[in-house]
Amino acid sequence: MLKRAAADILGGMTVNLGIGLPTEVLQYVSPGTPVCLHSENGIAGVGPVSLEKADRNLIDAGGAYVSTIPGTSFFDSAVSFAIVRSGRLDLSLLGAFQVAANGDLANWKIPGKFSPGMGGAIELAQKARRVGVVMMHTDSKGNPKILGQCTLPLTAKGHVNRIYTDMAVFDVAADGLHLREIADGTSIVALKAVTGAAFLIPNHDLPRF
Repeated sequence: MLKRAAADILGGMTVNLGIGLPTEVLQYVSPGTPVCLHSENGIAGVGPVSLEKADRNLIDAGGAYVSTIPGTSFFDSAVSFAIVRSGRLDLSLLGAFQVAANGDLANWKIPGKFSPGMGGAIELAQKARRVGVVMMHTDSKGNPKILGQCTLPLTAKGHVNRIYTDMAVFDVAADGLHLREIADGTSIVALKAVTGAAFLIPNHDLPRF
């Protein structure tokens, strides 16, 4: 799933990787790919780091250790969110509790459970040129996370373009969800059983990942 999401990060892009699973996508981006990774706490040009070389003063928005690369720049939150709100992100990859077939996103609050707040998710989901969601296909109880309609508080309406799960890749289109790829070892029958929304299946062999 992470490797498949990383394949859509192309040279020349400015990309934000959200807290959680999306931050792990970085390790699968091909070394040397000229990508500018943005973190909303004020870094452009985020590089990977091993724990042995971690600088405790250098972290991303999720608190993970990062490194600098040639050209890395630092700025305050006002500039960071000006970059986001002005549409300069080519791609934002976010985690999610739920995604609806029409591209609605719920990723900041489960009622009754503690949440530190919405953070930058609203701007990242609404202002990036493309929005991808990277998540497990079901929750810890086996319930579908892809639904006909979100039941949790929304982060953004209709802004998700692509969904990457451990079972499949879907595109969100005007006529609903389109199944684009399916994971090795997963069948259409099994996928339908854990997807809470209808989806269109191409009339040709699906790529596997």
